[in-house]
Amino acid sequence: MSSLDASFYFIEDENVPMHVGSVLVFDGPAPSYGDVIRLFLARMDQVPRYRQKVKALPFHVGRPVWVDDDHFNILYHVRHTAVPSPGGEDQLRNLAGRIFAQKLDDKKPLWEAWLVEGLEGGRWAIISKVHHCMIDGVSGSDMLQLILDFKKESVLPEPKEWKPQPQPSTLDLVIDGVRDAVVTPVQHLSALPAVARNVRSLSEIMDFGKTVLGSLPGTAKRLVTRAATSLNGPIGPHRRWVWARANLAEIKQIRTAAGGTVNDVILTAITRGFRDLLEKRGELTEGMVVRTMVPVSMRKSDQHNELNNRVSAVLVNLPVGESDPVQRLASIRAQMDDLKSSRQAAGADVITNLSNFAAPTLMALGSRTAMRFPQQILQTVTTNVPGPRIPLYMLGRPLVEMFPYVPVASTIRITVGIFSYLDRFTFGINADFDGVPDVQLLADGIRAGFDEMVALAAEATERAETAQKVVDATPAAKPAPTKPAATKSAATKPTAAKPAAAKPAAKKPAPKPRAPRATTKAATTTSANGVKPETTA
Repeated sequence: MSSLDASFYFIEDENVPMHVGSVLVFDGPAPSYGDVIRLFLARMDQVPRYRQKVKALPFHVGRPVWVDDDHFNILYHVRHTAVPSPGGEDQLRNLAGRIFAQKLDDKKPLWEAWLVEGLEGGRWAIISKVHHCMIDGVSGSDMLQLILDFKKESVLPEPKEWKPQPQPSTLDLVIDGVRDAVVTPVQHLSALPAVARNVRSLSEIMDFGKTVLGSLPGTAKRLVTRAATSLNGPIGPHRRWVWARANLAEIKQIRTAAGGTVNDVILTAITRGFRDLLEKRGELTEGMVVRTMVPVSMRKSDQHNELNNRVSAVLVNLPVGESDPVQRLASIRAQMDDLKSSRQAAGADVITNLSNFAAPTLMALGSRTAMRFPQQILQTVTTNVPGPRIPLYMLGRPLVEMFPYVPVASTIRITVGIFSYLDRFTFGINADFDGVPDVQLLADGIRAGFDEMVALAAEATERAETAQKVVDATPAAKPAPTKPAATKSAATKPTAAKPAAAKPAAKKPAPKPRAPRATTKAATTTSANGVKPETTA
């Protein structure tokens, strides 16, 4: 297990289950439970990790390892339930909230999937949960790849026979763990010359250093800005989970009018949600921010099949104290541009990789301490997982929409996950049940944030179109004689000065023949050039 994966495993306790999840809603009649089981079994070979469990070493002398589960049973992991028909969104959210609040059994493979029937309109759903140590936000699509297809008709392969590999003994794992704790730091140190050889030039290193150092004042300013620390607090065992929606067309409309990226617009809408929440609580002040961690995937295109986490993060201040949505967007856009130019995500990834030098026992202790120690630097986490722009199907039924679940931890009581699918964006807001009873205000505020920006974008577009119409109509309304005369007069003055100097220079020989003496000289000169005197006269 990698150092980052191990940290996610060590962080977990009874009040902080560290799994990510999703709710997938489908149209059409629900498939039978047997068909769903056969679907999972047919695709299980694609992700062997789903038949493995974690084995921790005594006293954490080594990192936890993945071993095959001798008693793996698909019926335990894929479950069947229903809500009273016709079940609305509230019933589905409440059910999902209860399932997400339950800790996965760490004596078994760390995932579950629930088939949910009884939704209104004949719809049904799949609720999935996977431990964070198995998967990150981008390779996290592996769980969905097991059950989703790009075509409505799909042929399921026959499940292959699977036999678990023998588990290594505890003594062997301890010996390997001790050796790993000693050898791994040495390997990383020995790799430094190879890393140095891959560096293009000294100037590249200097440029990177200057960029990072130049970003320090901006980073320091973000960290010292007064934050809404009232959002931080202890976490209990229960969760409230709500959601919001947006679509790509309105985000494009906002970008056209105000600029920025899709992420900039999304973070601005989330800022409005937190602003409404704090305002209703009477805790909003001018200049206040909500500081969020935004995970960034560091996974390269050739690393999608690696079963470990490749994520880094940047810190962004959501300007909840700013009343003008245009200024909120401008602030977030400026921060994101600064973070991209300063390569903060790459720097954070380097720092994360330094944990490979830590002994596993210290890493376990450090991970737990970092998450349990009261901190007020961060108030939330917002993570955007891009999905496909084409329709997906499960057993021939079309996927309508999907909602993400991101765990809360430490003193961070609220997280916001974003999924994109087709031309829609869905927001899953997870919150501590006791600490955030008013989380629906946040969800409603996010939707209100999009509505206000769309309205402003429509007004800006209307003003621009009106101005363009005036410009287009202006030439026909101008009095023809007035401006051409002014133009001609204006043009004559500069022209009169320049031609007056240019033309006399060209015609100097012509005036001279007017004097009789000049005529003779001119005639003589002209005759020498083969031109008759009368031509000059």
